[in-house]
Amino acid sequence: MFTHHRYVLPALFCITIGLGLLSCRKMVSVPEPINSITTAEVFTSDAQATSAMAGIYTQLINGQALSFSNGYITLLAGMSSDELFYYGIGDLNILAFSPNQLLNSNSYTSEVWTSAYKTIYGANSVIEGIAASTSDALTDSVRKELTAEAKFVRAFAYFYLTNLFGDVPLALTVDFNKTRYMARTPVKDVYRQIIQDLKDAQSLLPPDYSAAANSGYERIVPNRWAATALLARAYLYTKDYANAAAQATSVINNTTLYSLESDPKNVFLVNSREAIWQLKQGTDNTPYQNATVEGFTILPSPQFTGVAHYCLAAPLLNAFEPGDLRRSAWVDSTSNNATGFTWYPFKYKTGPYNAALGAPSTEYYMVLRLAEMYLVRAEAEVNDAAGGAAAAISDLNVIRSRAGLPALSSSLLQPQIITAVAHERQVELFAEWGHRWLDLNRTGQAHIVLSAFSGKQPWAGDYQLLYPIPPAEIRSDHFLVQNPGY
Repeated sequence: MFTHHRYVLPALFCITIGLGLLSCRKMVSVPEPINSITTAEVFTSDAQATSAMAGIYTQLINGQALSFSNGYITLLAGMSSDELFYYGIGDLNILAFSPNQLLNSNSYTSEVWTSAYKTIYGANSVIEGIAASTSDALTDSVRKELTAEAKFVRAFAYFYLTNLFGDVPLALTVDFNKTRYMARTPVKDVYRQIIQDLKDAQSLLPPDYSAAANSGYERIVPNRWAATALLARAYLYTKDYANAAAQATSVINNTTLYSLESDPKNVFLVNSREAIWQLKQGTDNTPYQNATVEGFTILPSPQFTGVAHYCLAAPLLNAFEPGDLRRSAWVDSTSNNATGFTWYPFKYKTGPYNAALGAPSTEYYMVLRLAEMYLVRAEAEVNDAAGGAAAAISDLNVIRSRAGLPALSSSLLQPQIITAVAHERQVELFAEWGHRWLDLNRTGQAHIVLSAFSGKQPWAGDYQLLYPIPPAEIRSDHFLVQNPGY
């Protein structure tokens, strides 16, 4: 089902940027490949530099099969938490996620690591290439905007790396002499860089989707509000609640661009009013045709009788309240199961049963959306950000109202509101970028929740709450050390 690639750390920093292409080679003295443009050549004009950055977005969504940015995190972290389980046999590497029985040699965690660092190398190439360019044909406005986009993408990749692996090497250059042997950087320092990159991006990115004007202003290039949304999340994760609430409020208040879709079925459509940033998949020469990779991988074929491999676990199914529209809009079932119906995520409606090669896509891959901002602000407010408990309840009720659920009582106490925030995040953000896994870890609830889940027995140990560093990376870099327990 998956395609495997293996790189060691020196080879991770190996993207040669071409016009819309990213090709990989070791950072040693070898001739430039004939089908690529060297870094010096790429950044001599606005068109070439813009195309190089576009190549990074293409790599994010159309690169190696199920990379960190193309479905991998949703599936793996969903199984690591109490959201998903894998229904199938044969692949021990994938089967190890549901019971949290990972080995250090797991090929899928290696894919997450390598694909994220490939993205970081590409972003660093743009940042440094633009800074080094002396070409008058590369205008100041394009220099600033593309540098900001690259910093956003670098922050995005590092956010997932540090949340999944803990301390990770913080590479901010393409200089092989500086990146070949790197120690792991503490999480707090990685976050410091993430926040700085996002603040830089926020100050320079456009306040609209004009960067995608040629594609009808689709929401496929990160703008100021994408940087603001990811910054709000980073502040929340670092417990800077005042800044988390302030950044989330900035996005929520931009009602010209953003509003919650009234019907949950419309949330993941192209140019959804709720979308802050989407990735646009290719529709030609792709195994996924015009579907998102998650839709193609998760949905069964035929729709109601085919095999669903990534199935919803009981704790998530049981978390939905009666009448929750998210349950009816975002969950479906197939009868192809040994014990009856198998339930699976149905946020994306295009899958192998109805995808068409070359046809227009009705859905793009959602990365950031407005509902999360309400949940970020609610969590910040209940933790003493401006507005306090009353404002937190109000924000949660906005999300509940869209789901067709009754409002929460205004008399809830702080512990009850904290529980309500976690609940709404569980049923709103399930099967999206591993939110549940990251939430359980960052709030200290992972051991309590997961060690008591029948699907995780026997509990292997809390060391599984971080993924293993790929052994090939450790062999090639003597400064890297493995996460404890592996």
